[in-house]
Amino acid sequence: MSPVDNPLRGLAQIGIVLLGAAIAAVIGYGLFVEIPESTAELLGIVLALLVVGVGVKLAGNAVESLFPGYNVAEVAVEGPITRDGGGGPLPTQPGSTPADDIVEQIERADADDNVEALMVRLNTPGGEVVPSDDIRLAAEEFDGPTLAYAQDTCASGGYWIASGCDELWARDMSIVGSIGVIGSRVNASELADKIGISYERLAAGEYKDAGIPLKELEEDEREYLQSLIDDLYGNFVERVAAGRELEEKTIRDTEARIYLGEDAIELGLVDQLGTGEDVQDALVERIESDAVDVREFEPERGLQAKLRGGAASIAYSFGAGIASVLGNDGEIDIRFR
Repeated sequence: MSPVDNPLRGLAQIGIVLLGAAIAAVIGYGLFVEIPESTAELLGIVLALLVVGVGVKLAGNAVESLFPGYNVAEVAVEGPITRDGGGGPLPTQPGSTPADDIVEQIERADADDNVEALMVRLNTPGGEVVPSDDIRLAAEEFDGPTLAYAQDTCASGGYWIASGCDELWARDMSIVGSIGVIGSRVNASELADKIGISYERLAAGEYKDAGIPLKELEEDEREYLQSLIDDLYGNFVERVAAGRELEEKTIRDTEARIYLGEDAIELGLVDQLGTGEDVQDALVERIESDAVDVREFEPERGLQAKLRGGAASIAYSFGAGIASVLGNDGEIDIRFR
């Protein structure tokens, strides 16, 4: 019998919480009201209430441990996908959950004996390529049904992640797709000439400074960078086609367009249209249970880990086609669209 099907669970929960509260109340009253005669009674009552609160919290944790009430794990991928969870290259872009934390959540859900299925909630324009692939692999390796659910936006890197799930659901007005690659650079050579700045090359390797904004892009450099973009696009198409069981031509024919959910389903980019509740109803059938109880798994890492730094010289991003900006070393920035 699954945790949500246990008829005694509710009574056991209430009993444990009430017992924990009663014990905490007795301890708190004895410690802060009766024993210290010189302590102000009001302060004692306040402290006693605090102890009661702690007792209820501990009892609640015990209830969750002894009588888990969930059988489906939900993991959210929101905002730009990055390794460290920072915002995008533009100051106005929001931050997000670090990709490593999302992978950790999926792996923790997979190791939880109470979890029978995984629900991946997607609301992202995409992000860096390797972090996106890490999340996709974690979802693909989950032992059980995996349903991806597109909310407002499931583009590029978000769609890459969805391709690692068994099914992709979306709302009829969700934005889905954007399977393509974009590379761009700032050409500031003319501006540099006007203000008297010149570029002096000190590099080892013919293409080490390909894309530097202070010089014109040579034709062979353009061909080299375009070949990188073509290779990345081919890899993107191949993996998405395999994950979604579609022909590569079907993916290429989208030409990096975005689609509303109602159009995406006609192209086979989406399996079903529906709300989050509809996804949960579908999971009832997938895990053959009378009901599902969803628990959202959140990162266990501390603040310091969430704020960890680290910048890459070239950012490979699945994204919504925002014009790129230069990396820290001035190299060209290649992004997926």
